[in-house]
Amino acid sequence: MEDKTADLIQAFFEDKGIKTNRKGNNIWAFNKLFNSSLPTLLLNSHHDTVKPNQGYTLDPYSPVEKDGKLYGLGSNDAGGCLVSLMATFVYYYEKEMPVNLVMVASAEEEISGRGGIESVLSELPELEIAIVGEPTLLAMAVAEKGLMVIDAVVTGVAGHAAREEGTNAIYEALEDLVTIRDFKFQKESPFLGPNKVSATIINAGSQHNVVPDKCTYTLDVRVTDAYTLEEAFQELKTNLKAELTPRSLRLKSSFIADNHPMVQTAKKMGLGMYGSPTLSDQALIPFPSVKIGPGDSARSHTADEFIYIDELKEGISLYVTLLENYFSITKRTTQ
Repeated sequence: MEDKTADLIQAFFEDKGIKTNRKGNNIWAFNKLFNSSLPTLLLNSHHDTVKPNQGYTLDPYSPVEKDGKLYGLGSNDAGGCLVSLMATFVYYYEKEMPVNLVMVASAEEEISGRGGIESVLSELPELEIAIVGEPTLLAMAVAEKGLMVIDAVVTGVAGHAAREEGTNAIYEALEDLVTIRDFKFQKESPFLGPNKVSATIINAGSQHNVVPDKCTYTLDVRVTDAYTLEEAFQELKTNLKAELTPRSLRLKSSFIADNHPMVQTAKKMGLGMYGSPTLSDQALIPFPSVKIGPGDSARSHTADEFIYIDELKEGISLYVTLLENYFSITKRTTQ
């Protein structure tokens, strides 16, 4: 119930005298000494969750602390990151900084909904860089694959299955599926490797004695920073028989330049850096961003989800130190 978690987040900030803004179930706030002449840095994580799966042995909606762990739905993805970023924002709220901070607790991340971070960006000033909180074991993702879902239709000619009639759309689609199974895109990303395309759904036929005249299938395409979604779509379209229709071209890949001050900060701190195969709100943020936070992506969406209490402490410390170092680099580059 994202409206209720949004209420709690809003109350947390306002109890500390921090004015909040709200749109739908998204909550955001600016630092006290906001200065429009300074660049603005976004701190973002989400407060929505997936539904609990059938494997839970604990009540997913009851927070339980046991053996140094905090259990509960969304504790790891991405509650730990969210509260760590909120604590970091409160720590810096009244301080003088070479940049502005805006904290956004977003909704609908798990479904890439239009009522999430995307709906808030128009309400914010121009943004220099975003730190997106997701469980990464405190390593920094400097690139992330985008997602494109494609609906495909192969058309044949209906006929009676007992006679040599028609053109079987299933067999026509089979050629496409073999191509997809073995398909290799022409370009690769140095951080994320090759694009990946998978056939995940197929439907055809209405009864046993009719040669089907239509076969539909669905493609899941994970796209690296080496391609735009449009380029990846065109490369597939050139190689497949089916009529292809992308459901959306919203969820783009992301990559931040090696010479960006945030990357230089990560190097200075000795943080691990990698390319992430999983999707986040980065896909909807059209400016430089990195993904980093406490918790482990392998625990996301699992039964009896948890985060270690020590990971929360480490997360807050990491975010505070990351910003402190980023501010010092920003000061040097602007002097």
